[in-house]
Amino acid sequence: MRVLSGIQPTGRFHWGNYFGAIRQYIDLQHGNESYYFIANLHALTTVRDPKVLAQYTLDAALDLLALGLNPEHAVLFVQSDVPEVSELCWLLMTGTPMGLLNRCHAYKDKVAKGLPADAGLFTYPVLMSADILAYDADVVPVGEDQLQHIEVCRDIAASFNHHFGETFVMPKGKILEAAAKVPGTDGEKMSKSYNNTLEIFDDPKAQKKKIMSITTDSRQMHEPKEPDGDHLYQLFSLFATDAEREELAATYRRGGFGYGDVKKQIAAAAEKYFAEPRARRAELAANPKKVEAILADGASRARAKALQVLTRAKKACGLS
Repeated sequence: MRVLSGIQPTGRFHWGNYFGAIRQYIDLQHGNESYYFIANLHALTTVRDPKVLAQYTLDAALDLLALGLNPEHAVLFVQSDVPEVSELCWLLMTGTPMGLLNRCHAYKDKVAKGLPADAGLFTYPVLMSADILAYDADVVPVGEDQLQHIEVCRDIAASFNHHFGETFVMPKGKILEAAAKVPGTDGEKMSKSYNNTLEIFDDPKAQKKKIMSITTDSRQMHEPKEPDGDHLYQLFSLFATDAEREELAATYRRGGFGYGDVKKQIAAAAEKYFAEPRARRAELAANPKKVEAILADGASRARAKALQVLTRAKKACGLS
């Protein structure tokens, strides 16, 4: 099975990125043919400072490798290093109905939040379709908010296949359920858009300070509390063993504790959990040539596959 997914370099990765997606990427790289890319072309819709985008892209590569993405098991590359995808995007664009893109809720939601309604944002699902179809992907792990874009991809591929003959593999989306279970510092879903994130590789002292400032309810220390649905309990559960979760749940139901105690446990658990990846990241950051070589090799392997698919598509529609 060929698996493909991309992640945008629009800021440092946070706990929601890891538990909601990256951890599953690492699991799926075993026993599958896996392609993972840093979606810097997509990021251009929101990041307009070239130095910032370049740094975010490098940070993304360092983070993914440090967290366990293994170039011996998965193809890791930067999206813009595979120009065949941009050419394929145009082939798909010529046959994509405007009505299909008008119905995409992600575009509507982002415009409603104040992002400019430019063509890049509007046609985002077509580039995403090219990303998927260029590698004959069978499965695409995505958050629930991106599932509609997989359906759009299937519609675009089916239309092309109908007009020009069987050309593209029809991909299926794989929902990453954990993405909705990581609360931010305000209790809402952790997201850079909400400015409520806890970064994976933030300085431990700075991160602890941010954790200690997490908003909680006004119940008194002596009052029993139900752990289910409590965002501090959910954050602790990300790192805890079953026994540790049960112990904290019992403490909640018994009462007689302060939220500050739970926050300290979260900070300590997170620091311990990411200690090894933090050390690996420092080693990689000190050897940028190694990271560049991994990305270059990944791009070469990705281009070889994308060229096969692009050539097939061009021949199908009479461009060869």
